[in-house]
Amino acid sequence: MEKPRVFITRRLVLAPQNVLGAGIQIDVHDSEEAVQRSELLRRVREASALLAVGGDRVDKELLEAAPRLRIVANHAVGYDNVDVPACTARGVWVTNTPDVLTDATADLTWALILALARRVREGERMVRAGEFRGWAPTMLLGRDLRERTLGILGYGRIGRAVARRAEGFGMRVLFNARGGGVPFDELLPQADILSIHCPLTPQTRHLIGPAELLRMKRGSLLVNTARGPIVDEAALVAALESGHLGGAALDVFENEPAVHPGLLGRDDVVLLPHLGSATQQTRESMARIALEQVERVLRGERPTTAVNEVTPP
Repeated sequence: MEKPRVFITRRLVLAPQNVLGAGIQIDVHDSEEAVQRSELLRRVREASALLAVGGDRVDKELLEAAPRLRIVANHAVGYDNVDVPACTARGVWVTNTPDVLTDATADLTWALILALARRVREGERMVRAGEFRGWAPTMLLGRDLRERTLGILGYGRIGRAVARRAEGFGMRVLFNARGGGVPFDELLPQADILSIHCPLTPQTRHLIGPAELLRMKRGSLLVNTARGPIVDEAALVAALESGHLGGAALDVFENEPAVHPGLLGRDDVVLLPHLGSATQQTRESMARIALEQVERVLRGERPTTAVNEVTPP
């Protein structure tokens, strides 16, 4: 009997064979670069399992190309790249990697908040360019965080972790979520810093657009470590150019990996290459969880991090 095959779309931080049983064939796209769509469709043809990352589009076309597929294990907490209803209709499990990246992403959110508030990008560039001439009372003045209002859009695990860290900085915290908090339209004008932590859905795509940016407090800061398309980048550039916003920090982008050119040259913008979960320990945990879900399903067991419900054949 032929061994089931798993296709892994990107190089992982641990060896898959150290997690998966000997009865599973492993096919890895051994690169940090994304697998080309045509190659992805070719390599899933014989796959019983697909370990995908956030940039891999798992849609009806892919499912039709992979008739043996039993599980899509997404190497992320979000799964907006996966057509979950289409997977469910075909009896394909979809899993994610919850919990393990909460602290890493919350920490990075605070790195971005501090970088914006204290103008870290400008100061670092000044030193590297040889332009630092010594301390001066008026040089690169930032802003205090104490007694300012941190607005959190989306109050799941990561949003709550960001809020806990705000206590140490003496900030007031407001949040908007489906289960409570302040209304969205009230959060925007009250927040000195707006930090985005909601999932990407059809309802949240461009949730922060031209009208919403204008409702934000003048001079406020926007931070996004969730999903890029939640923010309309063209509208964000316009709000920065007009001086309405005081700055923005993005770890994710609307058309990732492309970045709106209007953001690239600005000193009031901090840009990172999707590093929210990028710690050794976190990425090892994410890979291990995803691989464990693959093994469970290929053994005929129910996955433990399923985001859909599949009826056994």
